[in-house]
Amino acid sequence: MAGQPTPFNIMTKPIGPRCNIDCTYCYYLEKEKLFPSEKKFRMSDEVLESYIRQTIETSLEAGMPEVHFAWQGGEPTMLGVDYFRKIVALQQKYLPDGVTCSNAFQTNGMLLDDTWGSFLKDNRFLVGLSIDGPKKIHDRYRIDRAGRPTFDAVMRGLDVLQRHGVEHNALTTVHRANGGKGREIYKFLKGAGFDYIQFIPIAERSAGDGLASAPQVDMDPGNAVTEWSVAPRAYGKFLCDVFDTWFKADIGKVFVQYFDTQVGLWLNGQSSLCVYAETCGNGLALEHDGSLYSCDHYVYPEYRLGKITETPLREMLWTERQQQFGRDKKETLTKQCQSCSFRFACNGGCPKQRFATSKDGEAGHNYFCESYTMFLRHAGPRIKTMVDLIARGRPASEAAR
Repeated sequence: MAGQPTPFNIMTKPIGPRCNIDCTYCYYLEKEKLFPSEKKFRMSDEVLESYIRQTIETSLEAGMPEVHFAWQGGEPTMLGVDYFRKIVALQQKYLPDGVTCSNAFQTNGMLLDDTWGSFLKDNRFLVGLSIDGPKKIHDRYRIDRAGRPTFDAVMRGLDVLQRHGVEHNALTTVHRANGGKGREIYKFLKGAGFDYIQFIPIAERSAGDGLASAPQVDMDPGNAVTEWSVAPRAYGKFLCDVFDTWFKADIGKVFVQYFDTQVGLWLNGQSSLCVYAETCGNGLALEHDGSLYSCDHYVYPEYRLGKITETPLREMLWTERQQQFGRDKKETLTKQCQSCSFRFACNGGCPKQRFATSKDGEAGHNYFCESYTMFLRHAGPRIKTMVDLIARGRPASEAAR
């Protein structure tokens, strides 16, 4: 039985895990193993139409002010512009009068051209472009299937977005190669014209997650992560260095997702990002075959909720099973986390990264605990100053004066 409708977001993968490049740190390419007989990795017209219709219906049922679609992969541009023209046409077919719809689109930028640029602009797509920094850093792990660098092609894609006036932001992973270069990365992204930046820390288990089941919490991170994973202390320093650079001159001009999220948490305890929310479960993932999973980081068989062509979307979104998945984030915190003075600003981080041990040896502690603690001690007083200014109706930028 479905429970009370609540707002939700689904990360949709119309091409599944299929991609035209082979990033060393990608956790999603291996999902091809979930579909051993699949050849095309293309969401069928039947699944696509059913998904769009049901998403519009359930969004309205949940009282959401706008119907939101998020498209990624793999690499969605491999499907071609006409596929997304079909998506827009289906949205218009099922949207009631007076209801608006938005589309977010994540890409590596390799295939963007003027045709794509015109389409994305005309249809008001928000584009997240994956870019890890200057050429040498970006090309360390973001390579194509022949092992060749991708930076130049990504920059050509960025030029397309900027020439056509497409709203875009930077999706930048933080890993072993750039973890100690916070100022350099930030200045590069700002100089490239990005006003909105999202940093995504990489921490992958070296033992491999496998596909038979989700990873269990049983390893010490010291010998459990891949060589490209960023160390907790390095990521903490990265955030501190970026914050110091941003704080001096860019408050209200450049928007860094993590900093915006922290301001919200310090202001009213609410997180716009599931990673730092007290509970989760409202950010799901839909694979190309119509299978819905509890979360993009939990695309494993035991977290499959059903298939939209067989089970109505509303009967998968708000079930007790999915609600418990969300509550587990709060209910499985370590004692160290429960007693931490910064719990309100972290809430234990993403459960997928809880494979470390706490100071007293308890399993299930977040790998990035040291990162968050380092940052919050360093930046907390200034964040509080910004929050106090906002509460008084003053610009947060006054904190830097």
